[in-house]
Amino acid sequence: MTSELLEIHPQELKFTFELKKQSSCLIQLTNKTDQYVAFKVKTTSPKKYCVRPNTGIVKPKSISDFTVTMQAQRVAPPDLMCKDKFLIQSTVVPFGTAEEDITSDMFSKESGKHIEDKKLKVFLTSPPYSPVLAAINGELKQDSGHETSSPRDRAWSGVENIPPPERVAEEVVGFETAKDAVELRTTKDVQRFETSKVDIDELRAADGVQSSAAKDVQELKPAKSIEELKLGHDFEELKSKINFMDLKLKEAELSIMKLTEERSMATREKDKLKSELEVLKRKSDVQTIQVGFTFLYVCMVALVSLAVGYFSHL
Repeated sequence: MTSELLEIHPQELKFTFELKKQSSCLIQLTNKTDQYVAFKVKTTSPKKYCVRPNTGIVKPKSISDFTVTMQAQRVAPPDLMCKDKFLIQSTVVPFGTAEEDITSDMFSKESGKHIEDKKLKVFLTSPPYSPVLAAINGELKQDSGHETSSPRDRAWSGVENIPPPERVAEEVVGFETAKDAVELRTTKDVQRFETSKVDIDELRAADGVQSSAAKDVQELKPAKSIEELKLGHDFEELKSKINFMDLKLKEAELSIMKLTEERSMATREKDKLKSELEVLKRKSDVQTIQVGFTFLYVCMVALVSLAVGYFSHL
């Protein structure tokens, strides 16, 4: 068989690694053939990963998928390097085969069947930064930069609009020129004082904005921790329910196996009783035949003796 039985997408498993948190990856299988294809998923670290479902049937011209979940890890690997691998085995099965009919013998190469193997590597990626905190920090930087630069721009534009004292001296003569120069200097000093006052007020406002934003960030952290605790609690409940269901399934499987064994034993006993009845019937037939021959022999002897006696008297 030259063509591939299943197309796998993606060709590698990528997990976002975070300490004490689970991470999942979805793998899609596409069957472009006209036959039923069974698949089975294996891994080098079965205790570290959970595959649902690990076996299945992909019908002709259809798509199926399975989810790989990496369990929460307490220690991060060095440089996020992971040597774990997954193996996906696929083979052609008879038309109409169901998932319950899949056995491990279907994927045994000793039977001479064509088994297609594909290996997938595992890659770990670091989690991205929080978008909420990044957005808040970005807004603070933009606001602070705008507020600190705008009063200076206004101050510089105000100073440039004031005419220099030399030009006033050239236009006005005598006392008026000196008076105007003094007034211009006074106005310039007042403008500088007002500008510095505006800068101080706006810097105080910017500090207030930063402090309020920091408070908001501190308030967000407890809320986030509460949500994480809720998610962890919900996950533990789901995990306990799944374990309970697994126990129930195992009990049901054991009871089914016991019933099957009892049924087979009853069938064997029934066959054994039938064979014993047949043997008894054969023995009774043989005894009946033997008794019949003995009686006939007695009758013949009696008749012969009577004939002999009769002829002897004559």
